[in-house]
Amino acid sequence: MFWNKRKNQEMKQDESAAPKTMTDLLLRLKDHPDFSHYRHSRGSFQCWISFFNSLVNVESVHRDVLPFLYDEHVHSLSDIQERIPVEKVEQTTDLKTVQSKLMEGSIIIQEREDSPKCLIVPTVLRESRQVEPPEVETSVFGPKESFVEALDTNISLMRKHIPIPQFTIEQMRIGKISNTRVCIAYIDGVASKENVNTVRQRLQDLELDHLTDTSALSQLVADNSHSPFPQFIDTERPDRTVNALYEGKVAVLVDGSPNALMLPTTIIEFFIAFDDYFISWYIATFTRLLRLFAVAFSVFSSPMYVAVLTYHYQLIPIDLLGSLITSRSVVPFSPMAEALVLELMIELLREAGARLPTKVGQTIGIVGGIVIGTASVQAGLTSNVLLILIGMSALAAFTTPSYRMGTTIRFIRFPFILAAQLWGMLGIALCFAYFVSHLLKQTSLGRPYIEPIYPLRLTDLRDSFIRLPNTSQPERPMLLRPEDAGRFNKKRAKQKVGKQKTDIDE
Repeated sequence: MFWNKRKNQEMKQDESAAPKTMTDLLLRLKDHPDFSHYRHSRGSFQCWISFFNSLVNVESVHRDVLPFLYDEHVHSLSDIQERIPVEKVEQTTDLKTVQSKLMEGSIIIQEREDSPKCLIVPTVLRESRQVEPPEVETSVFGPKESFVEALDTNISLMRKHIPIPQFTIEQMRIGKISNTRVCIAYIDGVASKENVNTVRQRLQDLELDHLTDTSALSQLVADNSHSPFPQFIDTERPDRTVNALYEGKVAVLVDGSPNALMLPTTIIEFFIAFDDYFISWYIATFTRLLRLFAVAFSVFSSPMYVAVLTYHYQLIPIDLLGSLITSRSVVPFSPMAEALVLELMIELLREAGARLPTKVGQTIGIVGGIVIGTASVQAGLTSNVLLILIGMSALAAFTTPSYRMGTTIRFIRFPFILAAQLWGMLGIALCFAYFVSHLLKQTSLGRPYIEPIYPLRLTDLRDSFIRLPNTSQPERPMLLRPEDAGRFNKKRAKQKVGKQKTDIDE
């Protein structure tokens, strides 16, 4: 009863807030200093012109619209529509459409000021920064382009790499107030219709007042919004997005966001750098395994230190025991308190470096880490062994290509440290079992999150922990359930690769 009453109140507020006639709309907009509304006369013909100076392209207005209003053959809105050299000019009486187009940067032309019939001329001012190299996902090899905040530019960057009519863009509006443009991109005939329908339904079911970025959108459409593990990859690289679309994934782009959302996603993909596809497969495999080892070391190094020094000191080699005793002899804190202090200090330095300007942030990170670390060891607050472990684990966490997954790895170290203090190695095992069970239940767009490990799919293992040659991957990932599962003919690819190459003159 309460919810129905509240819903009715919200509907009444919306109805009272929305203008009901064209006159009401113009009266509300006249108070805005950047809104222009005036009458244009030429002989017996006159019309009313309305637009926002801050949203329209003034050069286009004076070049493509105003000169044609002085044509002696113009006597109606239809005559103007025929002569104006602007695409997508339309006539409408729908007040919501008129309001929406005005706010986007169109010109509204009326024959009478109170007439509900309008001619909408799109003259949108498209200001955006230039396409620049990626800042977050930097690469040594491959294209040096990144998305920008303009949605049309981002679509153009993708169409350049997918020059086929099957490349489909679906547009919708999200946000009760912001009315933000959101696009779903996929390749028809390759992407699974089930995945496309799921994405479309989740976006249509959203109830919110505004939407500003794909990062906020990923939390709203995630399968489990309470999980610390990211379930979708957001990328600033058009080439990576295009590669995902060719695999059969679905991409979501938001107007005003310089990132694209790729879904569904597995946890392995967060440890894959796009550079891996531009180098030899065995070097790419080595770097992927190195990243996974670095992540394991980053998570377990500090908890193992706490567990061994608290409960399992018998595991310490005799040659190392003397150094540990010497370094710990002047430390007044327990191993857990010592580890937490250093971990929090590293997080503070990292956060401060991220929030400060680039040059100052780098200086704070380097100088702060050296000064505070050295001073804490000399003051006897921490041991030098733990300081080395914390520094190496922080360095290992930076090897993760995805910033979101790197943040998650930094976060889950703290539950492991607390469990190690409570139950030692058993606590680490129990905490590890908890996270494994959580990942087993996790899904991304309804697909298994830790595939191809569970369920085990050998064909998808070819591009997971290891990366086999491209000729050994003739099929798209089974996880995506693509309509067209085959990439190319495997036999012909192997024949061309295995065929001995000879020079023309031979």
